[in-house]
Amino acid sequence: MNPPPPNQREGEPPGPQRLREDYEGGATVQELVAASGLPYGTVLNRLREAGTVMRTSWQTRRMREGQQARRRLAIRLRTLYERHGATLGELAAAAGKSKPAARRLLVEAGGTVRNTRQTIQIRSARSRAKRAKLAAWLRVRYEAGATVPDLAQECNYSTATVYRLLRQAHTPMRPQHRHGPAPHTGKKRA
Repeated sequence: MNPPPPNQREGEPPGPQRLREDYEGGATVQELVAASGLPYGTVLNRLREAGTVMRTSWQTRRMREGQQARRRLAIRLRTLYERHGATLGELAAAAGKSKPAARRLLVEAGGTVRNTRQTIQIRSARSRAKRAKLAAWLRVRYEAGATVPDLAQECNYSTATVYRLLRQAHTPMRPQHRHGPAPHTGKKRA
């Protein structure tokens, strides 16, 4: 339980300024009545006394929905940031906000901002894993009889890249075919 504010003693009802702060923070008049123990009319009078701009029930709903939407957006951005390695720029684009706003949302959701080096490490680890998976798949296809040029065309990679990936997967290579004229045996025709 939170201690009472310094200007309010234990058991005393909240003053007009405290009621105004709570109301502007999103509390309804009914919630203030329940929390303070004051009658409804007294809460309204104290809010007016403090110069509070009153809102309608639909404005309160809209305000709360806005807070919930912001919370959901913050959680979504944190997920993108932590699980998928997104950068602050990518978060800003996904949220339709600026980088500082995306950073604030990330921190609100409990995320910790990475430095550039950490982001690069996360992304390179992910790409290494993806490349290792591709290399293993290429090895299976190659050992099943597919040729390197066929694999290169199928994956839209150069043959050199396919050879490199196959070597990374420790694939035993078949001997290369010699396309062209047969080698000379050293004898001349007469």
